[in-house]
Amino acid sequence: MDGAARARADLQRKVDLLPERPGVYLFLDAAGRVIYVGKAASLRDRVRSYFRGAKHLSARVLRLVQEIADLDHIVTDTEVEALILECNLIKEHRPRFNIRLRDDKNYPYLRIGTDEPWPRLLVVRRPRNDGARYFGPYTQASALYETLRTLRGVFPYRTCSEARFRQHRQRPCLHYFIGRCPGPCAGLCSPEAYRETIQQLIQFLEGRQGALLDRLRREMEEAAERLEFERAARLRDRLRALERVVERQKIVSDRLHEHDVIALARAEDGRGEAACVQVFFVREGKVVGREAFLLTETAGSSDGEVLGAFLKQYYADAAFVPREIVLGNEVEDGPAIASWLAERRGGRVSLTVPRRGAKRELVEMVARNAALFLEEERQERAGEEGTRALADLQQALGLPSPPGRIECYDVSNTQGREAVASMVVFEGGRPARDHYRKFRIRTVPGPDDFAMMREVLARRFRRAAGPADGGQDPSFGRLPDLVVIDGGRGQVSAAEEALREAGLDRLPVCGLAKENEWLYLPGRAEPVILDRRSPALQLLQRLRDEAHRFALGYHRRLRSRSALQSLLEEVPGIGPRRRKALLGRFPSLDALRRATVEELASVPGMTKPLAQALKERLTEGG
Repeated sequence: MDGAARARADLQRKVDLLPERPGVYLFLDAAGRVIYVGKAASLRDRVRSYFRGAKHLSARVLRLVQEIADLDHIVTDTEVEALILECNLIKEHRPRFNIRLRDDKNYPYLRIGTDEPWPRLLVVRRPRNDGARYFGPYTQASALYETLRTLRGVFPYRTCSEARFRQHRQRPCLHYFIGRCPGPCAGLCSPEAYRETIQQLIQFLEGRQGALLDRLRREMEEAAERLEFERAARLRDRLRALERVVERQKIVSDRLHEHDVIALARAEDGRGEAACVQVFFVREGKVVGREAFLLTETAGSSDGEVLGAFLKQYYADAAFVPREIVLGNEVEDGPAIASWLAERRGGRVSLTVPRRGAKRELVEMVARNAALFLEEERQERAGEEGTRALADLQQALGLPSPPGRIECYDVSNTQGREAVASMVVFEGGRPARDHYRKFRIRTVPGPDDFAMMREVLARRFRRAAGPADGGQDPSFGRLPDLVVIDGGRGQVSAAEEALREAGLDRLPVCGLAKENEWLYLPGRAEPVILDRRSPALQLLQRLRDEAHRFALGYHRRLRSRSALQSLLEEVPGIGPRRRKALLGRFPSLDALRRATVEELASVPGMTKPLAQALKERLTEGG
């Protein structure tokens, strides 16, 4: 028995010896690294399921199994204990096959040291069990700091360090004079008044704004009755500022009090699967905040698995657990997760998946927001990649600056028939589909791609000098920074000739030949060969493929319409007027073949016998 077979046999023996008890299992690779951590109600049954045959496994799990060289396990008394241990081990080892929050270790929290005499509000990266109050996590630092600016305007608190605060001061700092700090360092605020402000701040962060507004309104009225007009004025200003904040919050239901609403969106983005979980925080019937989390290693996992993994990681550190969590899907290990959350909260927690009503509508809104977040992330990433690709392209082609607008041209025909061309435009490295244009070849009778390319470019750049009085096509009115031709040296020469005739011989041109993916430039005998992983080459390939797709689609539509025209001419009794009516109703041969006799007969000018004859001819033609 060789070494690999012996290792596999040892692994199988370990699997067979696992107990039928709850616990956590760890898969290790050949280097001894933990690559997956899981929990189970029965360790033996769960781990055996990984080794029962490839046909039962998803592609992701199959990759995992192929890398398992060893396993370890820890037995627990209950499934909830196993879940807690699983969360801790995932945080410790960060196994690459586990579904994980992307960059979760960097999410910031707000910390209020409630056990300190003069508490501050600080941004920290990890909550600790130190007696302080934590709020978060917040996925967007910009939104967090915007929240802090709002809070300091409504609830003034100190921000100076402990060492600076302990220095005796005759006068407070600038923050006191602009209303951002009550000046405790100079003895201008009592400990009781300062702590009262901090308690109101905590109440606001907890989402209990309604109770806070009632309390401030009552205190303002009592201060006015006692003729404490300065205090009443301060409370009035705070009340108005809070009311402006609360007005911006979306009211979702007067029956939803303390809920987190969580939904998942998934999409393919060219690099694999992208997944986003959106959390809406509902307090006192209002959405008081929301956060979006991106997850990795979700391909091949069900929505329930992904949401279950998210709940375990998110609420392991979350500063607050609500009494109800409303979900878009049932989650894996739902009962165990609910029990664990109840322990964390110190009271019952329910996981609900609504099927109808206000909660379902809210879940669907959260899911739409998650999908929008994924799309924004994709576009932002595409923009960043496009910027890098343009800079790379500038260097590769020796351009004076990155090409902001690139036009790509392709020709499509069948032995010269139904010859067309496409113009596809990328701006900032991304498709500008409003500027796409298509052409029918007019002057080239046979299959001459070079002449066709020359005609198209001559027509396009002749129109670039057209009138700018509103009649000019906006796409033709702008000159590109780079012209890309689908083809090699011959197509580039044809393009160069057309541009020279248009007086635009200084316009940069290159050709991308599909055979070797080489770039051809005017006046250069040797092609430019870019690395296949080059961002510049990948951008040009996307551009070329888009131009080819656009031209081919137009050519196929014309070819289908031509075939349809020919077929209609072969049917006795269908003249020009009836052909025109049929083509208006059924623009393609496939559409005509799918039509019933009754639908054909309903076309103006058609009769039932003619429709029957046409249907028979269509059937004969396949």
